[in-house]
Amino acid sequence: MKIIDTHQHLWDMDLFPYSWCHAFPALNRSFRMADYLEAARGLGVEKTVYVDADVDEPYILAETRTVLSLADRTDNPLEGVVASSRPEHEDFRHYLDQIAGHPKLKGVRRVLHTQPDELSQSGTFIENIRSLSEYGLSFDVCVLARQLPIALDLVRRCPDVRFVLDHCGNPLVKEKLLEPWRRYIREIAGCPNVVCKVSGLVANADPQNWTPEDLRPFLEPVLECFGRDRVVFGSDWPVCTLAASYARWVGALSALTRSESEENRSKLFHENAVRVYRLN
Repeated sequence: MKIIDTHQHLWDMDLFPYSWCHAFPALNRSFRMADYLEAARGLGVEKTVYVDADVDEPYILAETRTVLSLADRTDNPLEGVVASSRPEHEDFRHYLDQIAGHPKLKGVRRVLHTQPDELSQSGTFIENIRSLSEYGLSFDVCVLARQLPIALDLVRRCPDVRFVLDHCGNPLVKEKLLEPWRRYIREIAGCPNVVCKVSGLVANADPQNWTPEDLRPFLEPVLECFGRDRVVFGSDWPVCTLAASYARWVGALSALTRSESEENRSKLFHENAVRVYRLN
């Protein structure tokens, strides 16, 4: 099975600080491309999309340029970059102007699940996200399950922007809490400019005791509501390692989708990513 991983992280603490990692001892070290390649070895990963790793704010531009330079190399599978950003700032477009035009830049992200709810509701934030359509860039939206109505409001205010909902909207898998997450997923899937990233489920599960069947009640509503043409696979490596190896997550998702047609499995793991992130 060919795989395009639409959600891999990298961070090199010798180059830039990532203060959020201090709260997660297992993640509080560098994770470089060589580490990723070792974790993904033998799984059929052909291309990857780097997604913002929430570098400390003063280093956003330098980190983005570093990752884009890595994507220019031919010794790794990195084909797309979703860069860190701060749409709440007035100089957002100035930042975009400094990185736009690079063929590997596909979108930007602002981690919202660690921020106050009102951050993405300001007029500045909304107008800046709207401007992404002028640059041909998408926005990865990363929210808590309870924040999905806020994400829905943002999506509706920016109909010309493509949104990628990270981590299935971060449902409370460990708590087995389907509602109101499932209702929110149905609502946001009603917006044609949203794609859902099937990632992050294991990070939201019981890290010591989860099984693939624990994930099924949260995977099936995503596939039902978004359909097979608006879902993409993401490893969320190395964050996924808090609960599972890369191989274990791929194995679980493969088992859960075994009843799907080969065409639909190919869409999830490979084909849709080419379209959504405009990969070569």
